[in-house]
Amino acid sequence: MQKGTSQLKFTFTDKSFRRYSARRKLHAHQEQYHHGADTCSPCCVAGVAFRMIRVAAALVTLLLAGAADPQHPYRSSPERRIVDDRREWGPWLGPFRAKLAPSMLQDFGERYLYAAANAALPPPKWGEERVVFIGDSITDGWNLARSFPGKPYVNRGIGSQVTAQMLVRFEQDVIALHPRAVVILGGVNDVTGFLQIESVESIVANIEAMADIASAHGVAVVLCSVLPVNNYGDAARAVVKERKPAELRQINAALRTLAAERHFAFADYAAELTDSTGMMRADYTRDGIHPLPEGYARMAPVANRAIRLALSRSRAMP
Repeated sequence: MQKGTSQLKFTFTDKSFRRYSARRKLHAHQEQYHHGADTCSPCCVAGVAFRMIRVAAALVTLLLAGAADPQHPYRSSPERRIVDDRREWGPWLGPFRAKLAPSMLQDFGERYLYAAANAALPPPKWGEERVVFIGDSITDGWNLARSFPGKPYVNRGIGSQVTAQMLVRFEQDVIALHPRAVVILGGVNDVTGFLQIESVESIVANIEAMADIASAHGVAVVLCSVLPVNNYGDAARAVVKERKPAELRQINAALRTLAAERHFAFADYAAELTDSTGMMRADYTRDGIHPLPEGYARMAPVANRAIRLALSRSRAMP
């Protein structure tokens, strides 16, 4: 390259001239291609072909990745089962179950039920030993103010619930209320398969999971035996068929062992309410499941002793 006084002049060598000509030709081919020319030179065709090969290779890669079934992408889990449930639940339970199902699709734990009450409950006062009772209809129907006058005990029972639902709402209905102790009673609905099928092991696992959450937050734990049932009256004819006493005793034995191993307090309601045949005493229930006031009166001292033990162990912990 030579520089004059008023302009720049370029001197091309043979090699640089060939590179310059090649670039001009390539630019011309690209212009011709982008402006929709009817014909392309071999260079243009080669460029288009190269791009088409790259696109085709990418497409083949995608097809091979889904070659097993292009309509169903990869997933680790197996196919969901289809359940044809034709069990008869009777004139009361059938409509009640149908009413519950749509609501639980939105809120399985039914956390909405106590949301307003939880928001309105003030924090515990200094030195207050708040205790939350969580459970199903047996807890729901327990008038704690009558059984434990003057005690800061909070009822968070919900009728018909299973232990999996109690576990879902445990943080909101127990931990968020800052209790010193929690009394956990559940399992009698799980064994019926009313909402879902549970084994003895899974029922106990749900209860243990609640106890683990409580312990992690410094809340003392009281585990409770499942109440016995009976089929003595007309209102209780189907109870023993739906809630097999042998299975309830298995749950209680597992919970008693769990309480001993984990140093939880254990409220053995079953020992107080069982008659000589292993059923709930006839004078403690009308429907074979839910205690009458006389039954709750027998349960209250059992709960009190277990709560005192749980709180004393909690205070002794470093």
